[in-house]
Amino acid sequence: MKIINNYQVKSKKRVADHGEVLTAEREVNAMLDLVKQEIERIDSRCLEPACGNGNFLAEILCRKLKIVQKYYNSNHNDYVKYSFLAVTSIYGVDILSDNVDECITRLFDIFINEYSAVFKNMPFDDCQQAILYILRRNVLCGDALTMRTVDGSPIIFSEWSFVTGDLIKRRDFRFDELLQGHQKQRTIFMDDWKYDDEINAYIPLPMREFPPIPYTMVQNYD
Repeated sequence: MKIINNYQVKSKKRVADHGEVLTAEREVNAMLDLVKQEIERIDSRCLEPACGNGNFLAEILCRKLKIVQKYYNSNHNDYVKYSFLAVTSIYGVDILSDNVDECITRLFDIFINEYSAVFKNMPFDDCQQAILYILRRNVLCGDALTMRTVDGSPIIFSEWSFVTGDLIKRRDFRFDELLQGHQKQRTIFMDDWKYDDEINAYIPLPMREFPPIPYTMVQNYD
C-alpha cells in the first residue's frame, strides 16, 4: 500500500493562493527518523499544524500500527484497542477542506488495510464508525496560525485517554489555550490550571469533560 503521495504540487493556483507544497516521501521519512523513538510510541500524541492531505500523519500512523502489530497481533481485542489508541494520538489542521477530507480518508484506509492484513477480514461496524469519529474530531479544517476554524470559531481538540479496561475518556481543549499553556511555573493568572505529571508543566482545564465510555462507542458522545 502506498502511504505517501510523491507529488508535491496539486496545482499552480493552489501554490499561488495558499503556498501549498506537499512534503515528499524522502523528506517525510528523514524528518520522522529524527524523532523515531517518540513517533513509534503508540500513545505519543502528534500534531501536524499544516497537514495538507496527510503525508506526515499517514506515515506516523503506519509506523505506530507496525508497533501494534509487532506486540499485539496474536490477540484480537488488544490489537483493536491499541490500534484505536494509535489513531487517537494523531492530530492535524489544514486550511483547505479538500485536504482535510483526503487526509481523513487516507488515515481511515490505513487502519482498515492494516487490520485486514492481520485478521483477513474487515473490522466490525462499530469499530469503523468509532475510528471515523475520532479522525473527524482530530483532523480539522482551520488555520493553525490564527488557531481558528474556517467559520472563525476557536479550534477545539479532543484528548482521548483510556482510564480502565476498554473505557475511554474525552476532554476538549481550546488549541490557543493549550499553546499558551505548558508553562513550568505557576503564575497568578493560572488559578484554573493544573499540573500535568506527564509533560511536567501546567495546562488549562478542559472546556468540556465527558464520562468514560467503551472506546468503540465514542461516536455516541454526540
